[in-house]
Amino acid sequence: MRPPSWRLFYCPSHKGRTMTKGQSSFWSSGHWPTLVAAFLYFDLAFMVWVILGPLAPAIAGDLGLTPAQKGLMVAVPTLAGAVLRVGNGLLVDRIGPKRSGAISQAIVIAGLFTAWLLGVHSFAGTLALGLILGFAGASFAIALPLASRWYPPEHQGKAMGLAGMGNSGTVLAALFAPGLAALFGWNMVLGLACIPLTIAFALYLLMAKDAPDAPAPRKLPDYFEPLRTADAWWLMAFYAVTFGGFVGLAASLPIYFTDRFGLTPVAAGYCTAACVFAGSLVRPMGGALADRIGGVRALMIVFVAAATALAGVPQAVALPAALALFVAAMLALGVGNGAVFQLVPQRFSAEIGVMTGLVGMAGGVGGFTLAASLGFARQWTGSYAPAFHFFAGLAVAALVALVFVKDQWRRSWTAAEGVRI
Repeated sequence: MRPPSWRLFYCPSHKGRTMTKGQSSFWSSGHWPTLVAAFLYFDLAFMVWVILGPLAPAIAGDLGLTPAQKGLMVAVPTLAGAVLRVGNGLLVDRIGPKRSGAISQAIVIAGLFTAWLLGVHSFAGTLALGLILGFAGASFAIALPLASRWYPPEHQGKAMGLAGMGNSGTVLAALFAPGLAALFGWNMVLGLACIPLTIAFALYLLMAKDAPDAPAPRKLPDYFEPLRTADAWWLMAFYAVTFGGFVGLAASLPIYFTDRFGLTPVAAGYCTAACVFAGSLVRPMGGALADRIGGVRALMIVFVAAATALAGVPQAVALPAALALFVAAMLALGVGNGAVFQLVPQRFSAEIGVMTGLVGMAGGVGGFTLAASLGFARQWTGSYAPAFHFFAGLAVAALVALVFVKDQWRRSWTAAEGVRI
């Protein structure tokens, strides 16, 4: 099941004229208001998706949570987002990404407003809130197809990277949530988050537009046809490591910094923001790098760097050393996120909606695995080291698998002329 050759493509910004590759620049080949809307939606959604992480020290203190409960609290939104991404991927292909995004944003705003109004008073309440926040994490399966469908193959890495840079919203959560919680209480932060979400929702409705050449809806079983191919499972596995590592660390680092180095929640938020900013900043660079040298080669570099950095974290006894290793890991994982989504449209262009959901689901499962394992490792062994070593091992396993499949991919995939795999 191969994608079309893409030697010709529809270019909406040129009033339907058929253009050959190389005749248009990135900015003239798509629809920039939609790209901006996709970024804003993704950015604010990711801000609230991981908001329980920066608030975790305060919440745990008020509710008396154990390390394992803290780990589960920050991991549940990740897992919920993973599952919901599949549903959103299906919804995108059935009713279009714009309407799908509007529904998801309304659910998140209503859920946060209700949590603020009624309060969260138990561990079970934090898990229920985490399920609602999963709809924010599932924005991934909407924002990326919304942007991707407007751009030709040679610009997919850049388009998906810019839209995907919305994961920088995790920086906003780490920077502002702890300070606001110290001033107003952590429950008030849930209500305050509704303000930027509502503004972003209004801009989204004004700016976003579905691409005119979207594929027609198909029968439900047809959406899962990609899972009959090994390529889909490999791409899902690779994203489970790259994005899973990124979001798992983004959710867990506030807990790690306060517990391991005794930082205040605000100081831990600043340290987390530095790490997350690094990973978010390089996502579009990862897409551009993959456009230049190929997604496979970029991912090989990523897995080596991520495994080395994560394996070194437990040996870092001083905060600066640990911070440097986390920044290095996030840089690598951020590049990897962009590289995977340079590959996905090359192999599954006709199924980009559902494949974004499936690959995104795998990334969420990876994030849940890392966040939960850190909490359980701390409670059962008194150390976070086993979880970091485990995830570093997954990066090594992904590297070995990539070496195994890369030649077959390059032989069998039908990419557009000049597009590297």
